[in-house]
Amino acid sequence: MNLQNQDRTPNQHTDAHWLNNRTDILAASRVVGFGYLPVKKAHEFPPLWLLEVEEKAASTVQGQFRFQTFPCAAVEVKNEPILAFTEGSAERKELLKALDRLKGTTEEIPCVVGDEHVWTKDIRYQLSPFNHSHKVAKFCYADKELINRAILASVAARREWDLKPVQDRAQVLFKAADAIAGPKRAEVLAKTMIGQGKTVVQAEIDAAAELIDFFRFNAKHAVELEEQQPLDAEGSTNTMLYRGLEGFVAAVAPFNFTAIGGNLAGTPAVMGNVVLWKPSDTAMSASYAVYRVLRECGLPPNIIQFLPADGPVFGDAVTSSEHLAGVNFTGSVPTFKRLWKQVAQNLDSYRTFPRLAGECGGKNFHFVHKSAEVESVVKGTIRSAFEYGGQKCSACSRMYVPDSLWPQIRDQLLDIHRQLKVGDPVEDFSTFLSAVIDDKSFARIKKWLDRAKSSSGLKIVAGGNYDDSKGYFVEPTIIETTDPRDAIMSEEIFGPVLAVYVYPENDYKEVLQLIDNTSPYALTGAVFAQDQNVIDEAAKVLRNAAGNYYVNDKCTGSVVAQQPFGGARTSGTNDKPGGPHYVLRWTSPQVVKQTHVPLTDWSYSYMG
Repeated sequence: MNLQNQDRTPNQHTDAHWLNNRTDILAASRVVGFGYLPVKKAHEFPPLWLLEVEEKAASTVQGQFRFQTFPCAAVEVKNEPILAFTEGSAERKELLKALDRLKGTTEEIPCVVGDEHVWTKDIRYQLSPFNHSHKVAKFCYADKELINRAILASVAARREWDLKPVQDRAQVLFKAADAIAGPKRAEVLAKTMIGQGKTVVQAEIDAAAELIDFFRFNAKHAVELEEQQPLDAEGSTNTMLYRGLEGFVAAVAPFNFTAIGGNLAGTPAVMGNVVLWKPSDTAMSASYAVYRVLRECGLPPNIIQFLPADGPVFGDAVTSSEHLAGVNFTGSVPTFKRLWKQVAQNLDSYRTFPRLAGECGGKNFHFVHKSAEVESVVKGTIRSAFEYGGQKCSACSRMYVPDSLWPQIRDQLLDIHRQLKVGDPVEDFSTFLSAVIDDKSFARIKKWLDRAKSSSGLKIVAGGNYDDSKGYFVEPTIIETTDPRDAIMSEEIFGPVLAVYVYPENDYKEVLQLIDNTSPYALTGAVFAQDQNVIDEAAKVLRNAAGNYYVNDKCTGSVVAQQPFGGARTSGTNDKPGGPHYVLRWTSPQVVKQTHVPLTDWSYSYMG
């Protein structure tokens, strides 16, 4: 329950002395959850705490401890509202101030191990995608020695952190969420816009709303997990303890969502784990801002180590450590496979079987049936394919359109395409998409466009231009193919490129099969149709083709707690961050049975 702005009558089980003196409870109780009094200062404790505590006394035997359970009531949280940033609004004014403070500046970002800020000789720079002459951040790569030092420091801190009540750990995420929702919002958004090339709305959806939701909902899920307890039997009490993993978790983050980096590190931490967070080179500034918020909101030193590093060096160091307990990853398929193989090769050296969770991208589809609502198809596809330059794991990259609707859909796509503004998202808030993230991404996408220009089976319907003289700009591009199995329909591009296959409208059943078996990925997909029979049929055929599946909606835009995100096949392990079960990946439960009635006979009745 949410007790914001509610007064409470003092209660012996929820009074403030619980916060400072738990000795009496710990000495005589099986504690499943602690309660906290709400406070009027939101920055001290967020108003999202469970508070109701119900005493449940078990059978007692003279001379033994009396066991009590203090079950935690449900924690009420809601999705963070997305601010509009309209002209003259308070949030727009604050964001403009933050953007102005960052213009032309270079932030210095060290490696952080415990409370120590460490600089190595391997200096790197984060460049702004839309103005690569602007060095957004100066940082350094951790070497193997520093990574190993961070591992040992984390492992040494693990036990104390793991033994803290889950409410104490969750408090850090709740407070961090409140900070990002309030005084830190403009800073995190501005660094995401400048450093990662996001428009204001894309930064708001990511670095504010989604990150806040990840922190609040995962803290909620961690707290509520304590309620899931086994049955007691007469004369005995059973307790499920949700321990952190024995060792450390390596969190490897991508560039495209500030929120993902915070989640990859924050969720294992709230479950009692220690984490080595390797942020993306091209999201360094925003990632460091999130890390600092966590520390300012009470995260102890050595629980999350902030370690920029070369990918292979980091991977080699963490997978060769006997203390590796888990890998929480978002990135490319080759990198995740490499980590998985390294774990397998080192399996005999680990103290436990490491848990691997990975999200690796997709070749996401829009299937259009002849009964579809054309306007919804067109506008949903424009947003899904071209927002943030197609650099979302969920972005639409292939579309299947019936020949009867293609002329109409094509004309409407072209009409909107002419209105899309590509440019500087900081100087011009009317920009729809900006540059792609870096020179490597630009070069990869350029190859696809050059191939389309020279291939007889491919036709560029719109776009196709690129320019990296100032920033890494790629024009949003629509390509029609005559071959549904062309590589452009099966391989991930990760840029503002939409491939379209036009099919005979009566062949839709064959096309559904084609969608299912063309690409090795299975992340997101959407079906546009008004015919319910077709919707039902498509759901059966495409059951395994997407982990997030949409009907009459675009294949992007998943919201924490509404559409937990992830896919299978080569898209990843489909652990669904944003859902209540995600926290289970980062706990190693222990069941404790305590018997209150002594065993008085070793034999069984049937023995005579």
